[in-house]
Amino acid sequence: MRGESVMTDRQDHSDPVDPNNPIDVLLDVVATICRVITGVSLVFLTVIFGWLVYGRYVLNATPTWVEQVSLLLVMVIAFLGAAVGVHDHSHLAVTAFRTGVAPRVRTIFVVATDLLLAAFGLLMLIYGAKLTIFKWGSMIPLIQLPEGLRSLPLTIGGALVMLFSLGHLMRLVQRRDLRRDSIEE
Repeated sequence: MRGESVMTDRQDHSDPVDPNNPIDVLLDVVATICRVITGVSLVFLTVIFGWLVYGRYVLNATPTWVEQVSLLLVMVIAFLGAAVGVHDHSHLAVTAFRTGVAPRVRTIFVVATDLLLAAFGLLMLIYGAKLTIFKWGSMIPLIQLPEGLRSLPLTIGGALVMLFSLGHLMRLVQRRDLRRDSIEE
C-alpha cells in the first residue's frame, strides 16, 4: 500500500457513519445540510450570471446587484465546501509523508493534522466572528444587506472545520477511525 494512492478504490472519502453514535449521525447531517446549501448556492450563482448576461446583451440593462450577490454566494460555496471537505476527508492534503512512514508515526501525523485543522477552524471562527460583528453596521451597496454577511460564511465554516476535525479526533481516540490513510494495521 505504501507509495500508492490510498483512496483509489473508494468513492466516498468520509468515515462510515455509526448509526448507534448520535455524534456521528449529527456531524453527517450537518455535512449533508452544508452540501445542499453549497449546491443550491452554486445553481443560484449560475442562474443569476445567466440573468446578468441576458440583461446586459439582450435587454441592454445590466442588473447591477448580481456582482454583490455573487460575492456572497462564492463565500458560502468556498467556506461551507471546505468544511465538508474536512468532514469527508477529501480536502487538499499531502499524504506522501503519511503513507511513507510506519503506522505509529502515521498516527502521530494524523493526530497532528486533525489538531492543526481544529486550531485553524477555531481561528477562523474567532476572527471571522470579530470581522462579522465589526462590519455588521454597514450595508453592502446595491443590495442593502449588512456587510457582515460577507464574513459570516468564514465564521460558520471555521466552526464547522473545527467541529469536523474534533469529530475525526474523537473517532481516532475511540479507535473507530476508518479513514484509509489514517492507520494501517
